Amino acid sequence: MTGSRRPSSWDLTAARDKTIPDVAGPGLRVLFSGINPGLYSAATGYHFARPGNRFWPALYAAGFTDRVLRPEEQEDLLPLGLGITNVVARATARADELTAAEIRAGSRVLTAKVMRLAPQWLAVVGITVYRTAFGRPGATIGQQEQTVGSTRVWALPNPSGLNAHWTTPKLTEAFRGLRLHVEG
Repeated sequence: MTGSRRPSSWDLTAARDKTIPDVAGPGLRVLFSGINPGLYSAATGYHFARPGNRFWPALYAAGFTDRVLRPEEQEDLLPLGLGITNVVARATARADELTAAEIRAGSRVLTAKVMRLAPQWLAVVGITVYRTAFGRPGATIGQQEQTVGSTRVWALPNPSGLNAHWTTPKLTEAFRGLRLHVEG
């Protein structure tokens, strides 16, 4: 299902375990990596598509885009040198349905993708998934010492509306910190 209508409960059930294509290409400034697609994103075919997800507003508020893009405008990121992928490709209702082994396996796929595409920065959107995926249990939000080839790594908070610990101003500040480093 694509388009502007909201997915039905049937659409959401049918979206379980589906994948959605990356928005990516070689030489990006930033490749954002979500945890995995939610059912709403898998049903629509667009990253960070669930209403209430703060990814698109955070990109705008941090200065990455000149307006808040809608999920169906995700391809508009590519001319800006931005892209989106996921640590784990398959859609689930909740990220906690993923096993640590599945996250680590997804990290190997993500690493290969980053080595092939060579973005300047990999921004993992979700500190907990970053810690598990890359074996960094003490990692904090921000720039990481670790690199993937020549790609620098940044951990961002999860922009899900369920992540209430990260208020919109704090989330924006974290995304802005990345943008300021990207623009150097």
